[in-house]
Amino acid sequence: MTKEIALKRLLLVALLLPIAAHAAEYTLTIRDHKFQPAEFTIPSDTRIKLKVKNQDDVPVEFESTDLSREVIVPGHGEATIYVGPLDQGSYTFFNDFDRDMQGAIVAKPAVSKEN
Repeated sequence: MTKEIALKRLLLVALLLPIAAHAAEYTLTIRDHKFQPAEFTIPSDTRIKLKVKNQDDVPVEFESTDLSREVIVPGHGEATIYVGPLDQGSYTFFNDFDRDMQGAIVAKPAVSKEN
């Protein structure tokens, strides 16, 4: 690898680290062949870090055409997926190995604390 390529890679990592570090974190658990919670709400226009923890013995393929994501989560393993920022709306996901296993992320505007 040339110094120029190495420098470009280092610069890219340096630019992406702050984005990953400031993402709100959510956990999606797979247990008894179900997503738990099956639906959860996040603030729209916010980038999130989604930790998918598989507590079952069999692998799951977390897939979402709405989110353009496809990740295999091994049995008793986990995966991290960065999502967003999302427009207001509902974004479905499913287990591509078992299409009956489905869920959704609902993006809504953040509630203001002003009176």
